[in-house]
Formats: sequence, C-alpha cells, structure tokens
Amino acid sequence: MKARDIMNRKVVAASPEMSRRAVAELLVRNGISALPVVDAHGAPIGMISEGDLMPRDESEREARRDWWLKTLSEGEELSPDFMRYLESQDRSAREMMVSPVITIDENAEAVEIAELLSTKRIKRVPVMSNGRIVGIVSRADLVRAFANQGQAPQPEPTLDRGGEVPGPAGAPMALRPPRKPPASSLSPVAGHDELSAGSFRDLALQFRQHEASHRDEIKAQLAEGHNKQAREMLQARLAESSWQRMLRNARAAALKGEEEQLLLRFPCELCTDHGRAINAPDPTWPATLRGLAAEIFLRWKKELQPQGFGLAARVVEFPDGVPGDIGLFLEWGRREG
Repeated sequence: MKARDIMNRKVVAASPEMSRRAVAELLVRNGISALPVVDAHGAPIGMISEGDLMPRDESEREARRDWWLKTLSEGEELSPDFMRYLESQDRSAREMMVSPVITIDENAEAVEIAELLSTKRIKRVPVMSNGRIVGIVSRADLVRAFANQGQAPQPEPTLDRGGEVPGPAGAPMALRPPRKPPASSLSPVAGHDELSAGSFRDLALQFRQHEASHRDEIKAQLAEGHNKQAREMLQARLAESSWQRMLRNARAAALKGEEEQLLLRFPCELCTDHGRAINAPDPTWPATLRGLAAEIFLRWKKELQPQGFGLAARVVEFPDGVPGDIGLFLEWGRREG
C-alpha cells in the first residue's frame, strides 16, 4: 500500500497570512486538530495544531484545554470569550506554525510512513505530488489501511471549490474526501458457503480477527520505532550546535511574546521510572532523567538557571492512558518572589 491509497484526500489548509481566529474556525468547522499552512502554489510550509492557538501562560492554557477538546469533539461553535481572546492576541498562521514541515511522496509505502511517524514523533504527515499537497496520512489512516488490506483501492481525488487550498492561479481549491469503496462480494468461509446467518457470523468474525491482527501489526511497528528512538537518545550526546540552536529557538519564541520553549521531546523510556515522577508531579523528577534529556538538564542547571531561567518537564502524550512522550520546556515568564 502506498500513501496515495490510504491518504485522506480532504485537505483543509491555511494560508500564511490567515488570522488566529480564522484558523481556529477552520479546525472546529472541520472537526480536526491540526492543519498545514500552504503557499500560493499549494506547497506546505508549516503545520498548526490546536496547541499552537493556546495561551502561553501555563495556568490559562490548562484552564482552557478541556474546553478546547470538548469543542472539537462536539462540533460546537467557538465561545465568545475565546473568540475575544483570539482577537486580542491575534497572530498570523505564519507566526504560529511549526516549520519546516515533514512531508512524504504519494508513492511512499505504508510501512515507511509508519516508521516516519514513529521516529519523528508526529501524528500526521502531508502527502506531496508534483510539489503540491494532495492529501494527509494520519496514524488512524494507517491503522484503517492495514485493517482493510485487500479491499478495493480508493478512487483518485476530485477537485471542488471550497476556499481551503489555494491553487496555482490563486483560485481556492479543496479535495473531496474519498468515497467508500464498493462492498466486495462475500468470500465463502469453510463450511459456511451457503446463505445463512451462521455463514454471515463467520464472515464478520473473520473480518474482526483480520482487522485486529493488522492493528496489532501497525502498533508493533510504531512501538519498535519508539523504542529505537529511545535507544538512540540514550546514547546521544548534546552537541554544542544543537544547544545553541535550542537557545536561538527560545529567543525567537520570546520575540513572539511567548514565555517558554520546548527544548526536547523524548520517549518516557529515557526516565528510569517511565515518566511517573514527572506525571505526579514529584520534585525529584530530574534524578530520573537519562541520556540526552539528562544532558540538557545539566546544561540548563549550569548555564541558564543562574540567569533566572526555569526548566519544566511535562508529559505531552498519553497513549492508552499512560505517559508517552515527555517535553522539557525552558521558561522565562515566571518572576520570583
């Protein structure tokens, strides 16, 4: 299976100059949690998630997180209070987006995509063809694709005017979602090739078993990539160039009015307790760090803590309800005393 066979062809995108309010409305209206930012030729130049719209003050962000998730899940309109916040703190999509954006070619194999999502610790990736974005592949798309192997291929995308992805001549363009493939004829199950409820039950059971098997397969592949990344980060050393790049990114964040910057996102396996102390939170969490995460902590303690910078650790992903990835955040917004 290739990216073009499993991608979601409904591409909802933002232009670089789109306002924060407009981006928020796009996310809510389409029931999605992130979207690409594209240039005038339809090429992705960044990604924006709902987290990029959140207030940077920790207490305010925490207070609004539950509301935001509820709004996305239930399809409600944006509340007047939040819209006033968006308007008072307005920034363009170019200022909010994360770049450079990771992309894949439409001919990329599903296994390659699964490994990319795992190693890069991302949840979705734009699909490219001839320099333009033609779809999005998410983790959920991969799971569905592996579960539905053997079914009829998805049709080619069709274009529709929708004001979402600008075309080469500046005309708005949106890609319609793929139609469901026609139902395949029922394959007979040994001993149940007759038209009976029993044969249909066996067919349904066969499908569920097949789906579960492929779901386990893709989860195993993602877990292997996750473990590989953890092993590499345990052995890695903090290069001076990497440290200076982190500091430059933090300075750029401060210039945008932000009060913290993510220095490192890493698997919870880098903690001796798999992130339990950080999740608690337990003030002894620094003692659990290993590998690259520990080196960054020591560098902060030696060079940045004396200058008034703080360092916070938070669990940023909870797969299956348990700590997953952890982030180390450099902070400069809090005042002592």
